[in-house]
Amino acid sequence: METVVSGIRSTGKLHLGNYFGAISNFLKMQRENDCYFFIADYHALTTHPHPDDLHGNIKQVLAEYLACGIDPEVATVFIQSDVPEVSELYLLLNMIAYVGELERTASFKDKIRLQPQNVNAGLLTYPVLMAADIIIHKANKVPVGKDQEQHLEMTRHIARRFNTMYGVNYFPEPDAYNFGKQLLKIPGLDGSGKMGKSEGNGVFLSDTPKEIRQKVMRAVTDAGPTSPGEEPGEAVKNLFLLMSVVSEPETLKFFKEKHASCEIRYGDMKKQLAEDIITVTDPIRARINELLADNGYLAKVVAQGAEKARASASKTVREVREIIGYKPF
Repeated sequence: METVVSGIRSTGKLHLGNYFGAISNFLKMQRENDCYFFIADYHALTTHPHPDDLHGNIKQVLAEYLACGIDPEVATVFIQSDVPEVSELYLLLNMIAYVGELERTASFKDKIRLQPQNVNAGLLTYPVLMAADIIIHKANKVPVGKDQEQHLEMTRHIARRFNTMYGVNYFPEPDAYNFGKQLLKIPGLDGSGKMGKSEGNGVFLSDTPKEIRQKVMRAVTDAGPTSPGEEPGEAVKNLFLLMSVVSEPETLKFFKEKHASCEIRYGDMKKQLAEDIITVTDPIRARINELLADNGYLAKVVAQGAEKARASASKTVREVREIIGYKPF
């Protein structure tokens, strides 16, 4: 049995990219491994320093995690800020992380371009906090999307550097848990890039059928093929990729054939895609609403999860302090 760690930032709602990128696989994974699933509310502050409703966002993501099938009786489900040991390890790891390597990460470059008015120290050291989240539980595997592969490599690098610097073989170097397949990046509806909340191009698990239909019908397409067998443009490829994960194979085959024969009607394709997304998300949305109404159950879940996570984290921090040289008199 391997130890697996995965986190979702508490910036609101989970979208189809989250679900198909990893969460849909967690039901099986959590029963085959020692899993830690956490809500990364510290990470959220790097891009949302003044969240309108931090607690409400945490509650929403927690309910959505559970509605997707995460079982708190099997896995450890907790809130990042409920485990103060993460902050201490983050501080210690920052001492062996260097500004130059952090500035070169693709995510940092993207964020300073998108939010030039808020280039904070937490944004720069985001990969270090991610490393602390992972190695504090001695994780062997981490389910990551393509956008996080560089951060995972940074985690491996930091773990290796710690072991080398202090002459120990303490932290494992975690690998990507990709379920035996190539890591999948679910595209957004804007014709480019990944699906995300901040990009405004996502379909969320809690969206109503009306909201889903409106979003999908506004999805970017192109002028359509002009000759038989013409390759779809990037925006249309994105729609076909979305359809490949929510629709029946026959549906996908039908619309691909229509595109190849220059008979495709994008309006019809988007209507079908919207209905197929609704079929996937409807039962999840119903369960989310049930959980949001049960504060007692949610409080029990996070209290239980914090206790289990702290038991693991406190042991790691105690041993790391001893390795570094912090010892009692």
